[in-house]
Amino acid sequence: MAARPRSRSLVIISSLTIATLLSACGGSTSTVDPGPSTPVTFKTSDDVTLAGRLFGPADATEGVVLAHMLPADQTSWFPFAERLAKQGFRVLTFDFRGYCPGGDGGCSEGDKDIDAAPTDLRAAVDFLRADGVQRLGIAGASMGGTAALLVASMDRQGIPALVMLSAPQVLSGLAVGPDQLQTVTGAKLYIAGLGDPAGAAKSADAMAALGPQPVNEEIVAVDEHGTDLLSSSHGEQLQAMIEQWFVHYLAPPGGGSAGVP
Repeated sequence: MAARPRSRSLVIISSLTIATLLSACGGSTSTVDPGPSTPVTFKTSDDVTLAGRLFGPADATEGVVLAHMLPADQTSWFPFAERLAKQGFRVLTFDFRGYCPGGDGGCSEGDKDIDAAPTDLRAAVDFLRADGVQRLGIAGASMGGTAALLVASMDRQGIPALVMLSAPQVLSGLAVGPDQLQTVTGAKLYIAGLGDPAGAAKSADAMAALGPQPVNEEIVAVDEHGTDLLSSSHGEQLQAMIEQWFVHYLAPPGGGSAGVP
């Protein structure tokens, strides 16, 4: 799809729009089969224990953290985590604090707290690096996408590749300003549905216009939000795009790639 004109307006998500996000996002999908994977737990910097699952080869040096939207949980990423694992990535899904789908979906401690999302995602990034991953990417849906940008803006090692699905620029106490976006030097892919009731397309426009290259923006003619985009009528196209984004930008220097997405 051709790129849409980009707006530099700040997209603010009000409490009313948070309610829209809640209705737009899917609910818990704790019955989703995680396939070949291993349950794990890890702690945040403020001592909250989070639940996650590891996919893919244990000796992989390239990996991806997948951060879920609200009010879903890590199981919303399970099918795509398996897809990335088959490409040889080490993949971590996890539940933000307070999300407890149970069963294979795990159960994270604490109370749900949108503002703590970057703290939780930071812990997930640190955990995957401690597992041996040297080149790491993040894909975040909605709340998870906003948290991804905030974590990347403060990451000293550098995060080479990011994907944001329906990420708002401002959500509750989370806010990604122009100065922060300028510090996110990794390759950024913004994806949103044109008819998303939460205004995700406008938010993608605003943030794509403010950050340094490389940046790509994909606005598709659907109404779905966050990880629901991956099962929409454009789902296969978007999954392939995200997969190739990580294959290309997480390739070791001089090690070749799958080509520019």
